[in-house]
Amino acid sequence: MKRDHKGKQTIKRIGGYLHRLSPVLDSTGKVVSYVTTPLMVELKPRDIMQIIVGASILAIPVGFTEETWNLGERLPFSNILALAIISLVFIALFVYFNFYRFQLKGYVFEYIKRIVAIYALALIVVGILLTLIEKCPWGVDNILALKRMIIVAFPSSMSAALSDTLK
Repeated sequence: MKRDHKGKQTIKRIGGYLHRLSPVLDSTGKVVSYVTTPLMVELKPRDIMQIIVGASILAIPVGFTEETWNLGERLPFSNILALAIISLVFIALFVYFNFYRFQLKGYVFEYIKRIVAIYALALIVVGILLTLIEKCPWGVDNILALKRMIIVAFPSSMSAALSDTLK
């Protein structure tokens, strides 16, 4: 833990999680208490579960619609790749502004890991769902299966990122 000198914020691990300790000073400048705020800069198993559940929230209704299946058949792969890139950019911005805006220094690897985890877990959830309802024709048309996964992963990854912000 960094030592507190004259009312400066410090970072300390409490119960296995990082917290920011902000001192509460009295009128003389003496520290009378601390306010703790969790720093959500590390990807923990609890976060992984929240991401999976969050990805499922929108993967289910979107993945069960015929419109998304047809989009996968009609859209060119370049459009699908653009959709995947937009998803990653949205996730990166959302994660940055909600977790790392003031703490990116020293946590760049964790930041990248969280972005990749959110999108990859959303793709896995969508892939499992679409495979179970027989809309991912693996072995027959892998490109169509991948296109459908990316289309459904767009909203699914957004709900995964949102649910990851829950404390």
